[in-house]
Amino acid sequence: MKDDGAGNSRENLEYEDSTTYPLMLGYLIQSFFWSWSFLQCSPPAKSRKPVRALLRSRTLSRVFPPPSMASTALSRLSNLRGHLQPSFTPNPNVKVSEEVAEALARGKAVVALESTIICHGMPYPQNLETALQVEAVVRSNGAVPATTAILDGVPCVGLSMEQLQKLAKLGGQVQKTARRDIASIVAMRRNGATTVSATMFIASLVGISVFVTGGIGGVHRHGEKTMDISSDLTELGRTRVAVVSAGAKSILDIPRTLEYLETQGVCVTAYGTDEFPAFFTEKSGCKVPCRVDTPEDCARLIEANTRLGLQTGLLIAVPIPKEHAPSGSVIESAIQRAVAEAREKNITGSAETPFILSKVNELTGGASQDIDSSAKEKKHFFRAVLSS
Repeated sequence: MKDDGAGNSRENLEYEDSTTYPLMLGYLIQSFFWSWSFLQCSPPAKSRKPVRALLRSRTLSRVFPPPSMASTALSRLSNLRGHLQPSFTPNPNVKVSEEVAEALARGKAVVALESTIICHGMPYPQNLETALQVEAVVRSNGAVPATTAILDGVPCVGLSMEQLQKLAKLGGQVQKTARRDIASIVAMRRNGATTVSATMFIASLVGISVFVTGGIGGVHRHGEKTMDISSDLTELGRTRVAVVSAGAKSILDIPRTLEYLETQGVCVTAYGTDEFPAFFTEKSGCKVPCRVDTPEDCARLIEANTRLGLQTGLLIAVPIPKEHAPSGSVIESAIQRAVAEAREKNITGSAETPFILSKVNELTGGASQDIDSSAKEKKHFFRAVLSS
């Protein structure tokens, strides 16, 4: 099984547009972070009720028998003890920043972030600016960002400014690291920029259960013949982390991607829609088996997955904001034209992805890889993110 990070032809598959990525990531965080705050019983505002109490009174009572008065009191005491006594147990194989460790110990909301976007998404200093902006969005919503990477052979969760700068300046010199690469990077004491699968795994080692990213990998076109399937999908099938993303790009085979996730036992749900989003657009033509419409719905889903011990991840897909969908549609249209041309010219296998990416770049006049360094425009789209 091939990994999306294995070949240079797929270096920028997830990050063609440096403007779209932070916009989408910020929107996902804005739309979803409340759920984890509720789950941690540490709501960012006094008006928000802890979801555990909400779950006991509404959802789980339909699944589990109502607890006795004694067991309810015991449960409340247990929850109280969890807040008074730190429950975070350090993993000797992972270096956790002081800020993230304290947040985990106190039951605060922590959001995992990947580092591939820093090293393989765009050049310096735009990559550093984007990383800082994404972390700022997390903080502005009352959560603690936990950017993940491997530095000098040590898996790190929560990076300092110096560490972020190091990754940003090294850029492509840092190996794109999926789950399969973690052991070798650690053994050779090298640097690794974590993808979805590696970030999920490392986050799970320290008890972080929510991870936000732009788009997931999937089954590539003709994957039924080439077995070119992203390790993101198998990781979702074995690591209990909720992944919030904008879906998968239509350059992938989305129907087969969803079929593969079903085989892996992964619950795929969409936020506020019945259709799985295709990153740049709200719709992919594929229905989802589960829909959630509120942060509380997301919290219930995560809670149920944890209580039942399913040992699989969750994929929560949040579509692009409607006000930004038109620009996404332009790129989506170019993708479809490029795919059609590749089919007409019988371009398949390893040559297909680089051809499609090159063609999309040509059709959009470079918009799919445009680097927007305008501070004014950056403020504009982040204002849109925060008001979504």
